[in-house]
Amino acid sequence: MLPRLLEKYRKEIVPQLMQELKIKNRMAVPRIEKIVVNMGVGEALQDVKILEKAMDELALITGQKAIMRRAKKAISNFKVKENSPVGCKVTLRRFMMYEFLDRLVNIALPRIRDFRGVSPDAFDKAGNYTLGLSEQGIFPEMEYDKLTRTQGMDITIVIRNVRNKEEARLILKLFGVPFKTDKD
Repeated sequence: MLPRLLEKYRKEIVPQLMQELKIKNRMAVPRIEKIVVNMGVGEALQDVKILEKAMDELALITGQKAIMRRAKKAISNFKVKENSPVGCKVTLRRFMMYEFLDRLVNIALPRIRDFRGVSPDAFDKAGNYTLGLSEQGIFPEMEYDKLTRTQGMDITIVIRNVRNKEEARLILKLFGVPFKTDKD
């Protein structure tokens, strides 16, 4: 079955973007290429079980198995040795990506206490958007009673075919991402 956001993208967002950005070719329209969800688990240096639990939780949230990330070089101030486990990540593409974005925008973000929108300034030069969440308990897949510790995560939405940050912001706004307004 086709994800709801993918259907919306094809039927509503693409024609609207073609009109607003004055693009004639449908293939040149900006699109979301992938979503990368990353968890840095610094406590994994003392106990690997914490990292394994974080990987299980990330797999439950995204619906895809997480991979372990290791330190590329040693950092003595943080007591990190080269090649020691420091986090986990998942890269979502195609249908899984649209399903995750739908749950993030419509279910998880509104569950954040005192939520007024996400920052409109978190775009990099390439037009990718990165959002930091302070806890995994906002996702409906997580049973709040069974959480042993709160774990933050970074969600990066990689957008292709954008010429500037405004185009990237426009496509995310059309997908329903709630940005803060100047009044807030």
